[in-house]
Amino acid sequence: MENMRRKLFLVTVCNIFFLLQNFAQGFEVHIDSINKTDKILFVTDHPMIQYTGRIDFSNAELPRMWSPGVYISMKFKGNAITAIIKDQELWGKNHNYLEIIVDEEKKRIQTKSKNNYITISNLSEGSHTLTICKNTESNIGYIEFGGVYCDYLVKPQPKPKRKIEFIGNSITCGASSDMSEIPCGKGVWQDQHNAYLAYGPVTARTLDAQWHLSSVSGIGLIHSCCNMNIIMPPVFDKIDMRGDSVPWNFKKYQPDVVTVCLGQNDGIQDSTTFCKAYIDFVHHLREHYPAAKIVLLTSPMADEKLKAFLKNQINGVLSFLNKEGDKKISKFFFSRSYNGGCDYHPSLEEHQLIAAELTAYLKKLMRW
Repeated sequence: MENMRRKLFLVTVCNIFFLLQNFAQGFEVHIDSINKTDKILFVTDHPMIQYTGRIDFSNAELPRMWSPGVYISMKFKGNAITAIIKDQELWGKNHNYLEIIVDEEKKRIQTKSKNNYITISNLSEGSHTLTICKNTESNIGYIEFGGVYCDYLVKPQPKPKRKIEFIGNSITCGASSDMSEIPCGKGVWQDQHNAYLAYGPVTARTLDAQWHLSSVSGIGLIHSCCNMNIIMPPVFDKIDMRGDSVPWNFKKYQPDVVTVCLGQNDGIQDSTTFCKAYIDFVHHLREHYPAAKIVLLTSPMADEKLKAFLKNQINGVLSFLNKEGDKKISKFFFSRSYNGGCDYHPSLEEHQLIAAELTAYLKKLMRW
């Protein structure tokens, strides 16, 4: 009996070691400029491929995506899959970052050229779910999806019924947050972008919801930073917000709740002018989203003076709109400032804290 127990103990230990070893290895990602697989091509309009975000389907064979946080999901069988991603290579040098998620494991990668055959391998046999999320925003350039090579696709899980839209600036984009590979002040600006782990998508996943990020770094309500020639209200109806191009059809995505996180780039402005612009923008949102709850947020990276200004403006806007009869508008003020990332932006760890604050509020507001 004692020998049997020892044998069982050794088998158990070996099994645990084997599982841990496999888990530590994880999946592998290789990027080539030409196709190096003999698997079957599944084209972009295959019914088993799911798309979420503002996407231009003018060319159905190459859906085009500018916005941060846009994602594509599919379920497949086999030990490998190759995704075709074409990069605009804006200015002849920009390369987008992507988050590759297989089941529960994720890896952040960067495209290498205009044509990228991204092979995910070292997977166990059986079914897997692949999600590809654009981590960088529209001013880094668009990406196009050309389909996948794999053994075969299978029916995926239905999309979550809940839908959230997050409107904002660089904070909402997840800019300057990810220092895991390249530290602040090194490389180029987009090297620290990570939309997938920004507060919006983290909040949405926690609440089992789809997400859209309608955000552009530097953008404001009446004033944008960095010599930008756009502000949010006129470009909100576009797929490529930064380029103010390609009209978006709002019927494609009707969120249950919309959060508005603007004002950081406006700075302290004339109260009357800012308040009127804010009210007009919410009116504009209500035209597109008649049933949605709209939540007005302070900026998570604002200093004390700007935080006080934004609180006063949001209180005034909310009071005016409630008196007009719109009772589906509310406010949420973050408990503190988050400046641990690059250029005083929130870090990835702080995005988790921001998401925790917002998640608790939305869960109560929406009774989720």
